[in-house]
Amino acid sequence: MRVAIIGSGASGLAAAYYLMDRGIRDVTLFEKSDQLGGTWRDNTYPGVACDVPSHLYRFTFAPNAEWTQRCSPGHEIQNYMVDVAHKTGVFERIRFGHEVTDTLYAHGQWQITTNQGPQGSYNAVISAGGALHHPKMPEIEGMDEFAGVACHSARWDNSLDLTGKRVGIIGSGSTGTQLTCALADQVSQLTVFQRTAQWIMPLPNHPIEEKKRQEYRDNPQAMDTYYDYLADRFNSVFADAVSGHNAEAYEEMARACENNLHASVADPVLRAKLTPDYKVGCKRLVVSDRFYQAVQQSNVNVVTDNIDRIDEAGVRTADDVHHALDVIIYATGFHAHSLCHPMRIVGREDRELLEQWRDGNVAYRSVAVPGFPNWFMVGGPNSPIGNFSYLMTAEAQAKYIASLVGEIASGHVRSIEPKEDATSTYNTQLRDAMAGTVWTSGCNSWYFDSQGRVASYPWSYTRFAQEMKVPDWNDFILERPMTG
Repeated sequence: MRVAIIGSGASGLAAAYYLMDRGIRDVTLFEKSDQLGGTWRDNTYPGVACDVPSHLYRFTFAPNAEWTQRCSPGHEIQNYMVDVAHKTGVFERIRFGHEVTDTLYAHGQWQITTNQGPQGSYNAVISAGGALHHPKMPEIEGMDEFAGVACHSARWDNSLDLTGKRVGIIGSGSTGTQLTCALADQVSQLTVFQRTAQWIMPLPNHPIEEKKRQEYRDNPQAMDTYYDYLADRFNSVFADAVSGHNAEAYEEMARACENNLHASVADPVLRAKLTPDYKVGCKRLVVSDRFYQAVQQSNVNVVTDNIDRIDEAGVRTADDVHHALDVIIYATGFHAHSLCHPMRIVGREDRELLEQWRDGNVAYRSVAVPGFPNWFMVGGPNSPIGNFSYLMTAEAQAKYIASLVGEIASGHVRSIEPKEDATSTYNTQLRDAMAGTVWTSGCNSWYFDSQGRVASYPWSYTRFAQEMKVPDWNDFILERPMTG
């Protein structure tokens, strides 16, 4: 039984671990980069950090006593991923510098081709490339004319020294917020170009003292107990509040965001700029206890006028004000719905996945697609993302997929794919449930795909976890091995 995994970030590591845990050892991870890590490899900009508590943002099979902060900085998470890969035996199964270009299903096998050429046949493929790895650049006239340094936040140059520079940040979501907090004290002038104000949830990022870390080293069970506590609080309170399944918690969260803004920003003009015109949670919540303080510094300016164009010396806004800059940072997010792009994926009867998804990404419970036998996804369409803990999502899906692949490995079935009617029913239920969520209450966010549909999960995390426990075999086409 040979399994190919595309990607070696958190999703790929989880998928490999649970396959190996089932005794499926012939596993190969194809990684386009020269190192593993996904999100935390690609994002190294100043201030990058996770906004999920450290002791929840980890694999259940790999507790970590060494987190130094309540919410971990990016480099600690990247180091953790590398450490997990080595300790679990996954690292030696990664082929670095192999970007998968084509996967073709023929004669019950998947033929894999990378930029290094054909890689052989595999019984199953797991796509684990993630959603947030194709940087999205804005379309602004004159971008190529800028004479200073310009880069996307996910393509950060770590040799760049911003001390004393005039810096512009285009974008004010989670990344823009983290950059603002990190750079306000370093640069001479910081201009934040804000298209949309964000609701900010205050969460102090306290350090984890050495005494507490030693307690966890001495008693690893305490980490599991704390993980369970955080998971319950995060999912039944925070995530369920955002997804509309805990009204009391939502009202408390909304008040906390509103009170944070009014208590933190004294100037009524600035406060008006920073006040969103949509409901709390409609866009992904930003978590920070420093942003409002940073934007009130004398060297920081929040600009809400639209950008008219960029020239060699800076940015000109629609009010005809020119903002002179040395550096422009594009904190403009990712093409979040370009799943599997730009791979060519051809399933049964010459079906091409990108063509099948031309009008939107549709999958069975986020993990499989009709017409593509033994092709599975971690982090597929409508996975719980955004204000959910992605590592919890990835683990649940990886275990579910491992149970499907396990059936193939056992010899009981030759191929597995979801039925068209089961997939259609699931997605109809999903769209109907989405209509009542806060995400559809009147804002523009990266949750929306090109067809105007919200590509998140509308139910509680408890329901998701239950769905991922055991496959409903009635929803699948199971091709049995030929006998005789």
